[in-house]
Formats: sequence, C-alpha cells, structure tokens
Amino acid sequence: MESQMRNISRRSLVKGSLAAIMTGAAISRTAFAQSSEPVMLGVSGPLTGPNAQYGAQWKQGFDLALDEIHAAGGINGRKLAYTFEDSQSDPRQSVAIAQKFVSDPKIVMELGDFSSPASMAASPIYQRAGLVQFGFTNSHPDFTKGGDFMWSTSVSQADEQPLLARYAVTHLGLKKLAILHLNTDWGRTSRDHFASAAKEFGAEVVISEGYIPDERDFRSTLVRARDANPDGLILISYYSDGALIARQARQAGLKQKICAASSVYSPKFLELGGEAVEDVHLGTRYFPNDPRPEVQKFVSGFKAKYNGQEPDAFNAYSYDAMNVAAAVVRIGGTDRRAVRDAFTKVRDVSTVVFGPATFDVASRRVKGAMNTELVIRKGQFTLWDGKPT
Repeated sequence: MESQMRNISRRSLVKGSLAAIMTGAAISRTAFAQSSEPVMLGVSGPLTGPNAQYGAQWKQGFDLALDEIHAAGGINGRKLAYTFEDSQSDPRQSVAIAQKFVSDPKIVMELGDFSSPASMAASPIYQRAGLVQFGFTNSHPDFTKGGDFMWSTSVSQADEQPLLARYAVTHLGLKKLAILHLNTDWGRTSRDHFASAAKEFGAEVVISEGYIPDERDFRSTLVRARDANPDGLILISYYSDGALIARQARQAGLKQKICAASSVYSPKFLELGGEAVEDVHLGTRYFPNDPRPEVQKFVSGFKAKYNGQEPDAFNAYSYDAMNVAAAVVRIGGTDRRAVRDAFTKVRDVSTVVFGPATFDVASRRVKGAMNTELVIRKGQFTLWDGKPT
C-alpha cells in the first residue's frame, strides 16, 4: 500500500510538473505577445573614428526598415528596437561590447560589427554565451566558422573576389594586374582570393601593395605600381580610400584601367573621386536602378524619409539585415537559442540585395547573390554595356 501510494504520488508529481511546464510555456507565449516592452537587438559598429560614416548609413537603413516593420504590426504586436554601441570597428572595443550585450538578458540578437576582424575578435564571447552574432557585412570566409551562433547575409570573399577577377580579366581583357589593398585581415584575404582567381583566368599579378586604413598619401605606392607596368589597377578598398587612390593615380599620370571591389560602391565614391573615378569598373550586390519591386520600394522609401538622398549599398545591407532579424525573431521569439534555430527556418525573406533570402545551414550564409557589373560614366554608376572605355 505504501509503495502504491509512493507511485501514485510520483505520477501525480510528474503530471503536475508537465502541466506546470505546459502552462508556463503558454504563459510565456502569451507574455511575449502581450508585453509592451520592445524586442531588443544590440548593434556593435562604428559611430566615430575612420569608419564612422558606415555606422551612420547603417542607422538610416535600420530606421527605414523599422518604420515599415512597425507599420505592418511589428513583432507579433511588439515593437522591434536596437541599442547601438560605438566600437569604432576596433576589435578591442567590439570585445567589450560583446561582454556587455551577452550579460544583458533583454538583448535577443547582436548585429555587427562592421569589419570582419572586429566581429571575429568578439565571436568567441557570443558563441560561449549562446547569443546570435549576425555579421551582415562580414565577408571574411572564416567569420561563420566561429560557431553555430554566427550568421551572415554578406557574400564571402571566397565567392565575391572571383567575380571581380572574371570581370577584370575575362570581360575587360586585363592581363597584368597591380593590386592595391587594405592591409587588414579582410583586405589580405580578399587580395588572396582575387589573385588566385585572376591567375586561373590567365592574368598575372605583377605587384601587390598593402596600405593601412588611415593612409592618405599613396604616391610612393603608385610609383612602384607604375614601374611594374601593369595594364590594370585593382582596388580592394572602401569608398573613401579608393577614391583617394584613384585621384592620386590620375595625378601621377597612371592611365591604366581601374577595377574596384564592390566595397567602394557608394554615391560618396563618385563625390570624393570626381573625374578621377570616371570609367572605373566594379561589381555590386545592389543597384538602385534594378527594376525589382522590392528595390524600387526601398529606394523610394529611403528618398522620402531622407530628403531625396540616394541610398547606397550599406544602406541596403542594414535595411535587409533589420528585415531578416524581424523575420527570425517572429519565429524564435526572445529565447536566444530559439533565435539561432530560427535562422534555419526562415524562407524567402524579401530583401533588396538578395531577392528572396534563405540561409544555407552548412555555411550559415544566405544562399545565392546577385552580381551586377557596373562602370562609372558621366559621373554616374551605369550598367556596363560590354564596350571598352
């Protein structure tokens, strides 16, 4: 009898526990839907320092996306919000920010950092804590190898740089190349992938020169490039340093064709480069004249919100990132592990850069990417028509 009573009590306890768990889960779901608190994302990126302009562009894209997300009902009735911590894209600061975010239970996902080195320095902290690090501009091939909490909508340089090499060598007919690249982990990795692909296409890299991110005088570098007698200059740069190199190259009398990585694609490249960037060739993931409805909706919405300003690729990347984050959180809620798992479940999220976006589970990067070959003519980015310049 005593044994039977113990078994009955044990069964009652198990049933009671299961009921409590199920009731708790129901309450949790109800609380998520009914809470007036916004769902909070943490952003680590540059607001000051040499890359400050990119953080400002991120905020523009984020805020436009949030306007549209909230107009459509938010996240199951709740608002989506973000807190932006200034890392200056410095690995030391991104690590400190990561420690702050993982200890804040309100943060359900982190976005950033801008550069792959800054993100990858912080990745171990996010991985150990089980908080998704959504590096939406992190193209270093090793970024998503940091763990199963690292996800990205950025095309890996292992995929992107061969596209630029094909454009330069196969389409433009350049055979002797001088590469000028940022002397960062991203720049060196991009250089290596470009050089390998260019050789496969039949070109020779006659000189490769790195430069530090805040360098402003490229004259000695350009003299060495000139003396190597290339028929093309390859810029693995951002738009500010890329425009400055183009200016100094033309001032030094270098008339070679210039091809640049997609990272220079911005109206600022045209503004800063002036006549020196005329006839520069580049590829891009985003082009505002693309007739796809999602692109035109983004462009018109951006211009309306920001007094006619033309959006660039970094505005598009952040706009897409916020929309992807919203789609993920709608599935995963506020549980950090459920948010990670939700990246495997989202399907065909509408994006400007990728069209309908779905993630490859193995690489933890978005599947596929659009590549548009452009040339600058009459001070504007235009589709390359296949004709020599």
